[in-house]
Amino acid sequence: MPQEQSSTPPPQTQPYPGESGAMTPEPRDEMRDYAGRDLLAGKRALITGGDSGIGRAVAVAFAKEGADVAIAYLDEHEDAEHTKGLVEKEGRRCVLLPGDLASAAHCRQVVESAVSALGGLDVLVNNVATQAPVESLEELSDSQWERTFAVNIHSYFWVTKAALAHMPDGSAIVNTSSINGLRGNKTLIDYSATKGAINALTYSLAQTLVERRIRVNAVAPGPVWTPLIPATFPEEKVGKFGEQVPMKRPAQPDEIAPSYVFFASDRLSSYYTGEVLAPIGGETLPG
Repeated sequence: MPQEQSSTPPPQTQPYPGESGAMTPEPRDEMRDYAGRDLLAGKRALITGGDSGIGRAVAVAFAKEGADVAIAYLDEHEDAEHTKGLVEKEGRRCVLLPGDLASAAHCRQVVESAVSALGGLDVLVNNVATQAPVESLEELSDSQWERTFAVNIHSYFWVTKAALAHMPDGSAIVNTSSINGLRGNKTLIDYSATKGAINALTYSLAQTLVERRIRVNAVAPGPVWTPLIPATFPEEKVGKFGEQVPMKRPAQPDEIAPSYVFFASDRLSSYYTGEVLAPIGGETLPG
């Protein structure tokens, strides 16, 4: 039985974009207790933001299910190399694709590189994200607004559009949304807006791709203990991270990754498309 983090983390901070090894406690993101069942045998997956956190856990889970993976990330090379080692330990291939996904040209290049290295593409996980809390709308600069949208939603559009030229009928796309895209967040205004856009993009793509049997779904987690948290929140807020949910703690990436396996596997979710699955620690939402 996987061991759960029983409380909120201690106060801490680190430079953006953050590293897993500098976190206390280190996140559980290696899927050590996860047993694969060949649910993705022979599949080829591209995961953006795949170096650490949820992306790392998803990459390892996919490898344990029999998939080769390519992971796109900014510049967290140490974390990315560690993820690559975890994937290769499972006997699967892992391709590292560093660079800024806020660039349309780089997004297209990432897809071409992944397809070339893996020989094709069957599963796409749009997961990359950035955030920077603000105290008011007036504090939110034009440059931050545009950067957040470029990384969090424009990259999903650019990567998906490029990937569809290579994905066969019956493929799967999984987008990472957030609880903040479902109910907003007063200090993450731009981030929440992008996550709401991801939900709408998921619904729309599911409808437009249904004739190709390409299923498009989203996972909208609540608080998750990833490097983005100490790298973007004030130290004192990190010390309270996750305490607001009924479970009184943030999730570990290992607890979220199985949702992505579920949506990626046609054996498990062949009748699911246009869905937003929200692992949010017991919080309930209207509607």
